[in-house]
Amino acid sequence: MTTTIPSFPCCQHLHDDSPAGLNRRRFIQLAALGGGAALLGLATPWRLAQAEAGHGTAKSDAAPAAHGTEALLLSCMDYRLIDDMVKYMDGRGLTDQYDHVILAGASLGALTSEFKDWNKTFWEHLKISIDLHHINRVIVMDHRDCGAYKVILKADFAKDPTLEENVHAKYLRDLKQAIQKTYPKLEVETLLMNLDGTVQTVPEPTA
Repeated sequence: MTTTIPSFPCCQHLHDDSPAGLNRRRFIQLAALGGGAALLGLATPWRLAQAEAGHGTAKSDAAPAAHGTEALLLSCMDYRLIDDMVKYMDGRGLTDQYDHVILAGASLGALTSEFKDWNKTFWEHLKISIDLHHINRVIVMDHRDCGAYKVILKADFAKDPTLEENVHAKYLRDLKQAIQKTYPKLEVETLLMNLDGTVQTVPEPTA
């Protein structure tokens, strides 16, 4: 009894004529031709293959592209409102146009002496956002029924909505003042999010 062994084209993977197949094949050929030089610089054949395929010069040879964004958002970490924050920013046309720093308590987290490392973290992130992404404004968004306010200030302000708003307004304004003292050209917005996802602006105090 004889067994028939199905035949397959030899080295089928080497005969892929698609653009991707040609690039891979050319890369292998260049790597082989490179010999010892390829061992010293494995990226060289790939750069040559990419250039030959019309993909331009290697990253190391290209000038860095300018990169900028509109704002830095400072918000609380509360899981209940993360989606609402994203929806709010998207609704303002700021999708992919802001950096995002999260600290428990938002404005309070950036100011409290209870967690001094949080203060440092905020200012370091703000400087990086300015230096790398050339932001124009800082958006500080606190929210109602904030657990961080209860932990740090040892009081549940949510029981009195008016008092709660006034306490948040104090820390929002204090942080705004500190930011504008250090970076006078930055615009600073102070916002308070309700638990239904709506957002109100915290105005400057009236004279």
